[in-house]
Amino acid sequence: MSATGRLPQIPKIKIVDVGAMAVDNTDALYTALLKATPCEVIGFEPQEQECAKLSALNHPGHTFLAWFIGDGARHTFHECAYGAGATSSLFEPNLPLLEKFQRFAPLSRVVRKTEVTTRRLDDIPEVAGTDFLKLDVQGAELLVLAGAMETLKNVGVVHTEVEFVPLYKNQPLFSDIDLCLRKHGFAFHTVTHTMGRTFKPLIVNNDVNASFSQKLWGDFVYVKDFMKFPELTSTQLLKIAAILHWNYRSVDLASVALKAYDEKEGTNVFQAYIDSLTNKTS
Repeated sequence: MSATGRLPQIPKIKIVDVGAMAVDNTDALYTALLKATPCEVIGFEPQEQECAKLSALNHPGHTFLAWFIGDGARHTFHECAYGAGATSSLFEPNLPLLEKFQRFAPLSRVVRKTEVTTRRLDDIPEVAGTDFLKLDVQGAELLVLAGAMETLKNVGVVHTEVEFVPLYKNQPLFSDIDLCLRKHGFAFHTVTHTMGRTFKPLIVNNDVNASFSQKLWGDFVYVKDFMKFPELTSTQLLKIAAILHWNYRSVDLASVALKAYDEKEGTNVFQAYIDSLTNKTS
């Protein structure tokens, strides 16, 4: 699957991670990309203790800031009981709904409320030139997008958590995120995973985290609309191809981006890439 020798030199990719907490010590979802090509990471994690943990890792090229990202307005931050606050949100947990499922309600019990002022991505100099935007802010993704209209113009790929039911009161749902991103030049690409829980009182194989069929949230990936690839710059096209190839193994759409790159630059990167995927020699 590797086509690294067939790609032109890829400029450093800027990743902005809004909601950078390492839940249960899991790797960042863009780890494959970090291993493959030079990247700069600007991460935002408003819970200071969690932000300090990320900074203490001392990963080269990573900067973490303990800021609340949103639409620039003041909001109430609901700190919840689960672990390091992974269910905490700018939206209030929807306990009547959560009570219908195994385990959810106790983890989402609010233990503290704090009035906070959010910052817009568009107002943060470090964010300029973002290529890959990752969002995981417990229902507040649309607030972040509302403050990122200029930022989105350069972004090639958005990886965002979405909810299918209102886990938080009055939160935007998948359809709202989808409409917003489509309005701003993105097309849906893929789903990396979806998650659910079992309605009480049933439990699957004694696992309260398992589910039968009800999906509650997931991670969706959007890419600049492939029908408008000719309108992008050569650099944008290369970076989109790199992100898609290394982070998602989306070799078909990566090849479309490289074809558009060739048409701009008069090169033959597309064919070299296809040959490398099919083990042909150029």
